[in-house]
Amino acid sequence: MSFLTLDLNLLRVFDAVMTEQNLTRAASRLAMTQPAVSNALRRLRDALGDELLIRTAHGVKPTLRAETLWPAVRHALSELEEAIAPEQNFDIAIAQNTFRMAMADATAALWLPALVRSIEREAPGLTIRMVPLTTREPRPMLLRGDIDLAVGFFPGVVAQLAGGQGASVSPIRHEQLYSGRYVCVMRKNHPLAKDDLTLDGYCSANHLLVSFSGRAHGLIDETLAQLGRERRILLTVNQFFTAGRVVATSDLITVLPRHLIASTGITGALITKELPFATPTVHVDMLWHERDTRSPAHKWLRSHLSGTTRETFVKSGIATEKPAA
Repeated sequence: MSFLTLDLNLLRVFDAVMTEQNLTRAASRLAMTQPAVSNALRRLRDALGDELLIRTAHGVKPTLRAETLWPAVRHALSELEEAIAPEQNFDIAIAQNTFRMAMADATAALWLPALVRSIEREAPGLTIRMVPLTTREPRPMLLRGDIDLAVGFFPGVVAQLAGGQGASVSPIRHEQLYSGRYVCVMRKNHPLAKDDLTLDGYCSANHLLVSFSGRAHGLIDETLAQLGRERRILLTVNQFFTAGRVVATSDLITVLPRHLIASTGITGALITKELPFATPTVHVDMLWHERDTRSPAHKWLRSHLSGTTRETFVKSGIATEKPAA
């Protein structure tokens, strides 16, 4: 195949399908019919001598050649888009955009006040719709276009995106906002509140677990299993706010990220204890879809969420700022 004879429009179709990982959504993105998209892919396959994209029950799966090709195609198209249609005329003050965001209740409670102040001051035409976050795997929601942005602790997802399996072809982008740590939380006059928390004391108590899925087994249980210990989980809930309220009025203890305790609204009724074992750092990330990377309004939103990190968490000393790039 000669590059001189290649129809470069086929690369636009290829990029859209790789971005959306679905022919129907790619066709809508390109304002084309699905048969026209399929035909363009067939022509590109013939030109390159590779299947490129294989249909699956949930969309399409790229071949190794497609995985290798897409980063170069995406970069080249981005450069052309920037040269041909620069964003210098965008004015956030008159923008009219609606964004759907997914984050846990505690994250939203602490983050949204500062974000709303920014919108009122700088972007009065923006509208935010909050969507419940019930999983640590938000990628399907982003791929389907159900949400525009997800914020939270997504260790498995970020590990893949940062260089693990499938990172080279994923249309999901991410940015680490800040880091926190886990602490044990209990009511102020709890029997374990007087002294340093020991492993025996921790395991002897009844526990509350915050679990988005309702599964009564979490990261702490995996850590305890490595130590040959276990705990009794008396209650699971799917909201940090609820966790704080229950713990404040019972002998249950729980483990929460330190930066989210303020979302309970009753910090005066709670105390924290250092855990008697090591736990992973809680890295809070922002995830979005490649389709929105160059959107001026979306870039404004991401920038202000990053700025809100400093205002809400870092200045207070309850979290660590994202590492320097």
